[in-house]
Amino acid sequence: MNTQEVRQDTVAILGLGKVGTAVGFLLRQAGYRIVAVAGRSKASLTQGIVYTGGKPYLNFSEAALTANCIIITTSDDAIAYVCKIISSEGGIKPGTKVIHMSGAGGLDLLESASDAGAHVASIHPLQSFADVEGAIKNIPGSTFGITSEDEIKQWSVQMVRDLGGIPFFISDADKSLYHAAACIASNYLTTLIYMVEEIYQSLGLSREDTIRAIWPLVMGTIGNIESKGTVQALTGPIARGDAGTIRKHAEALRHKLPDLLQAYSALGILTADVGLKKKTLSPETARLIKELLK
Repeated sequence: MNTQEVRQDTVAILGLGKVGTAVGFLLRQAGYRIVAVAGRSKASLTQGIVYTGGKPYLNFSEAALTANCIIITTSDDAIAYVCKIISSEGGIKPGTKVIHMSGAGGLDLLESASDAGAHVASIHPLQSFADVEGAIKNIPGSTFGITSEDEIKQWSVQMVRDLGGIPFFISDADKSLYHAAACIASNYLTTLIYMVEEIYQSLGLSREDTIRAIWPLVMGTIGNIESKGTVQALTGPIARGDAGTIRKHAEALRHKLPDLLQAYSALGILTADVGLKKKTLSPETARLIKELLK
């Protein structure tokens, strides 16, 4: 299936948050016909339609009726509900393509559309979206996890490519695990930097000064991971087997910031396993560090 065949579809986007608005903008740029957009508030529609075009609707079923490709980009918890509503109100015709973009949700969220004769898929961008402009910038070049019925697998791949993305298939059963890994890579990384901010604030630095101070270190580490892989990129006291330094860290956190000690210890135990794989940490010292951190 080529781009021209996919672009023949008329598209309705249900939910004009950051993802829906950015995806609508990029599809429109790629030549797709966005005929309808729907949201729960006039304010979101007014803001989003500047990017997406299309006729605005407050009623999801009315918007769905105008298109043969429906993209549901509401919050994850609302996907199944919205799909059930538009299915029960006749918004889905046999042969319609219905897509959601949840990372954790499977095709079961679109069961009511499938029962109505639609072909269903999940197309999830492996990316973090803080705002619409950032999403528009970051989606191209991102990997997309595709979970799809056979009938529209190649159609889904072409849509991802038209968004500038890199497609790969993920089974329905593995969606939750796939999304957990994505959350660790993005959300938990954010929390790790938050932990650093908390520590440095306790020493008198502002959050802004902290970011300025650590950012070369963070970016250098990311560059090392990209070029060398995680195992070879590991440096620091655990990789060196410096148990005395780890003891000092734990004692300092216990004394001054005890709420961070459990997270530090859990990460340290996992880091010891990485150190063993790098072969710079002996099994005996790894056991000692793990006992220390327990």
